[in-house]
Amino acid sequence: MKKYFEVRGGVGDLTKADEHIRVQDNLYLAVNSKWQKQAVIPADRTETGTNAKIDIKLEKLMIQDFDNFATGKKELPEVKNFEKAVKLYKLALDFDKRNKEAAQPIQEDLNKLEKIAGFIDFNKNAHNFYFKYSLPFSFEVDADMKNTDDNVLYFSGPGTLLPDTTSYLDSDADKLLGILKTQTIKLLTMAGMSGEEATHEVELGLKYDARLAKVVKSTEEWSDYPKMYNPIAIEDFLAKFKSFDMQRFLKQVLPELPEKIIITEPRYLDHIDEFVNEDSFEEMKGWMLIKLINSAANLLSQDFRTVAFSYRQAITGANELPNAQKHAYRLADGVFDEVDGIYYGKTYFGKAAKEDVTNMIHTMINVYENRIKNNTWLSESTKKKAIIKLNSLVLKIGYPEKQEKIYDLLQVYLDKSLYENMSLISETEIKYNFAKLTSKVDRSVWLMPANMNNACYDPQRNDITFPAGILQAPFYSLKQTRAENYGGIGATIAHEISHAFDNNGAQFDEKGNMNNWWSKEDFNEFEKRTQKAIDIYDGLQYGPSKLNGKQIVAENIADLGGLTCAIQSCKIEKGDLSQLFENYAKSWAQIQRPEAIKTEIAVDVHAPQPTRVNIPAQCQDEFYEVFNVKETDGMWLEPDKRVTIW
Repeated sequence: MKKYFEVRGGVGDLTKADEHIRVQDNLYLAVNSKWQKQAVIPADRTETGTNAKIDIKLEKLMIQDFDNFATGKKELPEVKNFEKAVKLYKLALDFDKRNKEAAQPIQEDLNKLEKIAGFIDFNKNAHNFYFKYSLPFSFEVDADMKNTDDNVLYFSGPGTLLPDTTSYLDSDADKLLGILKTQTIKLLTMAGMSGEEATHEVELGLKYDARLAKVVKSTEEWSDYPKMYNPIAIEDFLAKFKSFDMQRFLKQVLPELPEKIIITEPRYLDHIDEFVNEDSFEEMKGWMLIKLINSAANLLSQDFRTVAFSYRQAITGANELPNAQKHAYRLADGVFDEVDGIYYGKTYFGKAAKEDVTNMIHTMINVYENRIKNNTWLSESTKKKAIIKLNSLVLKIGYPEKQEKIYDLLQVYLDKSLYENMSLISETEIKYNFAKLTSKVDRSVWLMPANMNNACYDPQRNDITFPAGILQAPFYSLKQTRAENYGGIGATIAHEISHAFDNNGAQFDEKGNMNNWWSKEDFNEFEKRTQKAIDIYDGLQYGPSKLNGKQIVAENIADLGGLTCAIQSCKIEKGDLSQLFENYAKSWAQIQRPEAIKTEIAVDVHAPQPTRVNIPAQCQDEFYEVFNVKETDGMWLEPDKRVTIW
């Protein structure tokens, strides 16, 4: 008789420690419960765990260095543009200046927005407003998905005030909107607006947001990356705007009017005239005011920061604002992240670690190639094309050798307010992006800075990036066993390789172009297996929320393939697989505040970290062999229920 019914993700509640549970019943809890029982979430954070501790360690190190540079205790390093990052840090840290200025820095922009005479005035000056305010449409220049050597213009709608469109259907939606409403009215009155006027504007803006939430994309829809690509002729795009003079606007913000434009949100474009017209203008202006004052509050005095914390606290559960040093560093790093990353990489990243990790990557690419060759459900023609793509992967490890040109253009002025500086920086960044429309794609650009604990795959460049920041224990250490490293950084490396063949990456070729290189029969089988990956996670309870299998499927495919590849690589080097599985479980250790769980599940294409351990392990035959897992154990899944794609 079975002790347990088959349980996706093992027996037990991942949010509750159980020091007596066995690996055979719940790998995650067996490895992490002792830590989990003692773990305490810092007051200014929403979670703690393996990744959080690395993040905190990295940030603490960088803040100490920034403080030493800002106070003159250390000489500035010979890293181009780094002095600008330190200047911005000093400016953000100067709360005597910021508190004295109070609302003064935002007054000019606030007054201009309040005094827009009507829709005709908005239509006439929208090209100036675009660089200062959130508008109900946005543009970005990026690589053309079907010809990634060339840049092209993309059109999108705005984000919602709540974390996701699905958040408006939750039972606490009215409560969250009420907190945001009270906060925004308070901020506007602190900036000089009367309470009556502030209430009126905010109520109008919330009505506008409620309408937007019914039309713009949800996170689940955004997770289907290729569906962002909907090219149309510029004439057809302009014809959608019956009231707003979009042609005039584009001619004033772009270096040239393109022949085509990529629509990332076709549904929103079909409804665009309902949102940008004379009848909707007052609601739109109220919405713009909500966006402006809430985004600006973090750049003003401590009083503004404190009032603006209410809504963030409600959706994340954090108990305290980050202290002044963390706040200042995060602002400076948010602007000069690549510059800071190069400093971090040159100062703290060792050559031996880079060489070792590079060797691991090549080992796993070879494993992947063999798995593709021995694949039983792919045709030979599809296998050949998959291997071509695999061997075309570009590796970016540690930190970039050169900075992107944007950092030469950004300036920091100590005689201006923090708000003014950030406004000028934002305008420079937008104009820099638009200028790319007339140039070729720069494939040397890194998507992540070196001082970040993360990794990524870019389908449009077919490259994988492993910043120096992630290459530390327990993910990686020269002092750890090879098996432990494969359970940490090895699984992460293979996860990123797997993204080249997930439900999104599989639709791009070796050059990063969206191109169907599959036979029809092979892709049909791939979609069946993808559906199994959706089903095995869909509806899984984690804390107060349930996982959306479709929203997180790309990351889950990568987790499944990544762990499989790491195991095979470890076996080649005769590593101890029990160490691999245990370090894999340890690398995803995390506890979160319930509010943060709800928000993450609503907006993230990744499953929460603890849920990324047991299901991938349950789908590996080696897990059953190593730990002698029986049919009566909580981690048992029947062989036909185990999901294998790569």
